[in-house]
Amino acid sequence: MTMPRRRPGRPRREETRPTREVVLTAATALFAERGFDAVGLRDVAAAAGVDVATVAHHTGTKAALYDACFARVFSAERDVLTGAAQRARAALDAGPDAARRALHDLVDVFVDFLEDHPETTALWLRRWLEPQRHAELDQRYAEPLYRLVAELLTAAAEAGALTEPTPHVTVRSLVWATHGHVVALAAGAPGARERREFRTFVHRLLDGLYGPPPS
Repeated sequence: MTMPRRRPGRPRREETRPTREVVLTAATALFAERGFDAVGLRDVAAAAGVDVATVAHHTGTKAALYDACFARVFSAERDVLTGAAQRARAALDAGPDAARRALHDLVDVFVDFLEDHPETTALWLRRWLEPQRHAELDQRYAEPLYRLVAELLTAAAEAGALTEPTPHVTVRSLVWATHGHVVALAAGAPGARERREFRTFVHRLLDGLYGPPPS
């Protein structure tokens, strides 16, 4: 029995990405570039190579689509930060030096993530251009990650591994510095050198706050 031939140029099902993922990828790029008001479902459909009905089927309204884009980048960021934060918490019992090394590793994981996913920075910067709108996104998709790291710093302080009176300020400052770094890369700053210098800067910042790890 002969199998039906696949039409030329038509990919097998397993060679294609799930439609929802294609739609969210396209929408994330558009929202990051233009902002919420300047993007319509037809724009997303055209960028994703599907029809408007397909976009609506997978994501609902434009507001729901916008929320889903933030949920998607939040999920990816949460996964990498949670693992790094757990390793850092485990290091607290090993003393201040181990705790500081773990904080270096945690920051490196965060910087790596944003460098590899610059659309995350671009999406958030567009959102923050209008701080009074869509503020609920911050509560759902930014605050939990700030709190994750702030609680880690609080636990380290309570364990005597470091002194940190304002963990929420420290976390937000590091986050904003890293977003600024990603913007510099997007603007054409020398890639490898900029990446290396930024990591050196962040490590020096942590060492200034909490003391250098032993050489």
